[in-house]
Amino acid sequence: MQENMAYTKTNLIAAKATLELSVNGFELLDKKRNVLITSMMSFIDKAEEVQNKVSVIFGEAYEALQAANITMGISNVEQIAQSIPEVTDFTILDKSIMGVEIPEIKHNGEELEHYYSFYNSNTSLDVAFKKFQEVKELLYELSEIEDSVYKLAMEVKRTQRRANALQNIQIPKFKEIVRAISEVLEEREREEFFRLKVIKKKHE
Repeated sequence: MQENMAYTKTNLIAAKATLELSVNGFELLDKKRNVLITSMMSFIDKAEEVQNKVSVIFGEAYEALQAANITMGISNVEQIAQSIPEVTDFTILDKSIMGVEIPEIKHNGEELEHYYSFYNSNTSLDVAFKKFQEVKELLYELSEIEDSVYKLAMEVKRTQRRANALQNIQIPKFKEIVRAISEVLEEREREEFFRLKVIKKKHE
C-alpha cells in the first residue's frame, strides 16, 4: 500500500485502470514470450541438424584433402589454397521476430569456380574443394541460426523479467490498493446510510 494515499473514488478508478493495464501488459508479454521460445526452439532444432551436416561434410573434406596432400604434395596443395580469394559473396540483412532483429545472410550461391589448373591437380583435390564449398554454405546458415538463437534467448530473458515484475509486484500491488480503497469506500457508504437513517428517524 502507498502511504498517505487518499481513499477516494478518483484514486479507485485510477488504480483499477492501472491494474487492468498491468494485467493486459502481462498477457501480451506472456504471448510474446511463448512465440519467442517457440521460434528459438525451432532454430535450436535446425542448428543441431546443420551442425550434424557440417560434421559429416567436414570429415569428407578433410579425408579428400589428406588424399590430395599425399598424392600431390602438401606444398602444392598449400600453393593452390593460397590462390583462393577471401570470401566476400555475402550480405547480412535483418528480419524481425516479435521486434527482435535477427540476421539473414544472403549469398550468391554461384556455381563452383576453380582457382587452379586441372593439369596440376587430381580428383581428391576436386572433391576436397567441392566439400569445403558445401561447408562454407552450411556455415552461412549455421552462423545465421546461432546468432538468432542468442538474440532470441536474450529477448526471452528480458521479456521474462518484465512479465515477472508485472505478475509478482505490479499486479498484486494494485489489487491490494483496489481492495483497500473499495473496503474504505464501502464502509463510508454504510456509515452514511446509517447516518441518514438516524436523521430520518429524528425528523419523523
